[in-house]
Amino acid sequence: MQYALYYWTGIQGRGEFVRLALEDAGADYVDMARVHGDAVMQPFLDGHSEGAQPFAPPFLKAGRQVIAQVAAILDFLGPTLDLVPQAASRRMQALQWQLTIADLVAEVHDTHHPIAASKYYEDQKTEARARAAAMRGERLPKFLGYFEQVLKANGGRHPLREHSYVDLSLFQLLSGLDYMFPRRMQALWPALPLLRALKDRVEQRPGIAAYLASERRLAFNTNGIFRHYPELDDEK
Repeated sequence: MQYALYYWTGIQGRGEFVRLALEDAGADYVDMARVHGDAVMQPFLDGHSEGAQPFAPPFLKAGRQVIAQVAAILDFLGPTLDLVPQAASRRMQALQWQLTIADLVAEVHDTHHPIAASKYYEDQKTEARARAAAMRGERLPKFLGYFEQVLKANGGRHPLREHSYVDLSLFQLLSGLDYMFPRRMQALWPALPLLRALKDRVEQRPGIAAYLASERRLAFNTNGIFRHYPELDDEK
């Protein structure tokens, strides 16, 4: 089956979690907005196309199905792409961890847009500084420490004891945090050896390595979720 992925062009955001799964599995897919422009998504967002109406991208079209929300998309793709165990209990574990990653991604976004997504970062810099301090000091250690514990409890290499889309999503999360908070992450890495090793292993997987070296992989930038503003980064 050929999949159609819909996400904004030029933005390194939530769509990347889905791209990594498709690329790792060598799936046949078309990045629709990159081929046809962002306007190709509008009929779906307006409810004028078949399938469930998505609230926002990313969303995936597979045959007549339209699946939105990163965790739901990965739960749908996982069994077909061999990126999650077939047992229902293991799929539920993967979904739980993916939703926890989504929680942190939402907090990452709100670090640089703490008042409103519709306002420019420059209009909320004071509030962003305070939010970033809490993120660096409290939230990052809490979330990343949790995933370090998950890895340790499951053999040290994979949350599910085998490769899955959760590994890929942790790679994207950690890569984004490395870009967004380089000083803070440098201070945190010594306490996260298992996460650091997972990130390195995923980066070396054949499909991922080829993707990262290609033009399809957008560099992190200040138009996406993970944004580097030096004034928001600190090692404390």
